[in-house]
This record gives sequence, C-alpha cells and structure tokens, in this order.
Amino acid sequence: MELNRRSVLRMGGGLAAALPVLTACSGSGGDAGGGRAGEPGKGAITVWSWQGPAAELKALVPEFNKRFPDIRVTVEDIGNPAIWDKITTALAAGGQGLADVLHIGVDYLPGYVEKFPGGLADLAPLGATAHEDAFAQGLWATVSPDGKRVNALPWEANSAGFYYRADLFERAGVDADALTTWDETIEAGKRIKARTGAHLLGLDKPASQPDAANFFQMLLQLQGAFYFALDGTITLGSPEAVRAMTLIKTMNDAGLVSDLAGGWNALMSSLKKGTNAVQPLPTWFGGIIEEQVPGEAGKWGVRLPPAVRPGGPTAATVNSTHLAVAGSSRHQAAAWTFVEHVLTRPASQVRIYRGKGIAPALMKAYDDPVFHAPSPFFGGRRKGEVFLAALKAPQSATNYTADYARALKLVTDAQTKVLLKGADPAEVLGEAADRLGEQTGRKVRS
Repeated sequence: MELNRRSVLRMGGGLAAALPVLTACSGSGGDAGGGRAGEPGKGAITVWSWQGPAAELKALVPEFNKRFPDIRVTVEDIGNPAIWDKITTALAAGGQGLADVLHIGVDYLPGYVEKFPGGLADLAPLGATAHEDAFAQGLWATVSPDGKRVNALPWEANSAGFYYRADLFERAGVDADALTTWDETIEAGKRIKARTGAHLLGLDKPASQPDAANFFQMLLQLQGAFYFALDGTITLGSPEAVRAMTLIKTMNDAGLVSDLAGGWNALMSSLKKGTNAVQPLPTWFGGIIEEQVPGEAGKWGVRLPPAVRPGGPTAATVNSTHLAVAGSSRHQAAAWTFVEHVLTRPASQVRIYRGKGIAPALMKAYDDPVFHAPSPFFGGRRKGEVFLAALKAPQSATNYTADYARALKLVTDAQTKVLLKGADPAEVLGEAADRLGEQTGRKVRS
C-alpha cells in the first residue's frame, strides 16, 4: 500500500483541474469498440497503473500467461498523480501513446468519458455485461450509467470507516459500539476531550490540500447524497449537505477538531502523537495505522461510522478504482482478457488483497478466509467482515461528473469559511452551489 497513492486518491480522489477545460479530440473514438478488437488470446498489451497496484498487477502476469501464453503483458508504474496527466494528454491526442489497459479512479472516469467520447472502449461487446451482478452494490451503475455502454470494470471498493483509539474511549468511559449517530458521537467527543485531552478528529481547516473535504463528503454519502444528483444537477445546497456541514461546525465550535493543515504529513504526525481519538477514513486506512503505529496493537478498534440521522445508513462506498480499455487499443480483446482475469476471478483479487490490502469490489472474493480472520491489532475485530457488511448494504451510484474538481474546490472553500470564520453552513453551501452552476451551466436544485 503506497502512501502517495492513497493521499492523492483520498475519499473520491482529486480530478485533475485541467481535465474539465479540455475538449474531446478525434482519433480514437471512431474505432473504439469495433475494428480494433483483435484476438482475445493473442497480442501485446501495456497496462498503466501506479505503485502498489502496479506491483500486484505485475505479480499476476506469470499466472495469467499460464492460461494465455500468447498475450504479452507489460505493466508500467506511471506513478500517482502523474498517471492522470499522462492519460489526459494521450486522450487529448486522440489516443496516441495511450496504454491498452488503464487504471482509473472513480472521480476521473466520468470526466474522461464525457470529455473524450470513444476514448475508452465499450466493454459490453467484449463480454463485460456477464459480470454485472458480481460487484458491490452501486458500482455497476458507476461504470455503466446508461445501463448499456460499459466504460470500465470495478476493481477496488473502499467503504467509509470509523477507526478509533479503543484505549482512549475506555479511559473516558465511552462505549464506541453504542454510538448510533454523529450527534451522540459529538457528546462522546466532549467526554473524551475532557478526560484524555484528545480531540475527536482532525481536519485540514485552511484546506491546504484538495482532499480537505473528505469527512464532509463521507457524511454526505452516508445520507445517500453527493455534490451532484444522478441526472447531473447540482445538490451542494441540499438539506443533506447542510446537515453534514452543520455537524462539522458543531464539532469545531465545541473544540473537538484538531487542525491537520499540511495534508498527509500532518495526518501521519497526528496519528503518531495520538492527537485524535477517531480516524473517520475508508477501508484502506487500517493498513496505514498498522504500518505507522505498530506499537499500538490492541489499542485500536474499527467499526462502520455512526449514522448522520437516527436510523440512517452507516454504509457508504466512498471511493473506488477501475480498469478500462483504451478506445485506441488495437488489441482490445486481449486487453479485456487481462482485465477479466484480474477483476472477475476471486483468486486474483484475494492475492492482491494479501499483497497490498486493496479491498476488492468483487463480492465473491470475500468468501476467502482472509477476510474473516480476527485482527490482533484491532482488538480481535474481524476487520474484513466490518467492511463486507458495508459492501452488502443497499447503496446507490455516485455521480462525480466531469465537474467534480470544480465542486470540490468550492466545497473546501466553504468548509474553511465555516471552520475558521464561523460562517453559516446553509449560506456558504448555497453560495457554492450557485457559483458551481455559473461555472458549469448545470441546473442547481433548490
């Protein structure tokens, strides 16, 4: 698991600011999905990924070649965030120099599809629809919004998590498992702060990094809401958004939020110092905790986050990644053969999980015992089962659109006004929604 990758992907990632202003170029689109398929069992293909995932893809190649000896696979570690600029540049050049298989974050996928029609191959004619029911709920609609064209296949699915210092909760006399809502958690945070000195959680208050709104976004998704509705209209000023920002303001006003200005390094420093009692971060962060503070084994717990409203959901898939095939590829069938081998075979996904802790979107993979073993670090909790429960819960698709980067910037600015200036959540979010509408031409929901 790579720190750079995770800090960039965040909970929903960070769409390259340049992407929304680029326009589609001709070149790859006309041949995408037809005329360039090639042979499914023969060809030379290149795969672009980054750090940890790239290493795991390389490790799968020898096994893949036992089944398909005539497909030569080259996996390239492009790095993150370098991969996003490289994909964007190649798509803008009509697919020139683009790899055959592309590892793409959920926040980038709609932007590539909208701005570069045909830049990614339609996987439906290659056989992708046979796997429609194989993945966690909500993910198929993310890769196939119209229910016909399939833009990619899901790989990684990270659920919202609630990692907490069990020893601090115990010292404060708070039962973490009994917290059903964030309102209750705020009250518990006051008790923890009074008895241990630890803050409830930390946020990048001045928004020094683009991912400063991760927690706000999680609270939004726990309500089944987002910055955009499925029809692309803007929902930044929705009751759900106001509720999420109001919770953050309440925590901050009560002195329960530490400042993590500086991004990833500040978060790691805080983790090592024990500044915060809770890390409200996705599935993957559990591995980071174990790596960074190995001496705290047994002092941590993990559960799904409390609901935003009484009786509300506690499950949300807050980010995912996918494998796509380039529309410009002359070996699309062979590329699809590799994608299918990696993403639809439980054995492949279990091997990747054992190697880098990447949580699979493929539900059948969770039959493996590795996901059901007690974790000594997290007090014997079966961490895999905690997040499996979230993936099994009913969830709707999330529409990032090609304008996610603009929305994210406006949201982080609004949050900073709330945290540092005491601004009214409804007012700043309403202003952000109107501004986003002006920038994008999208309708703002009232």
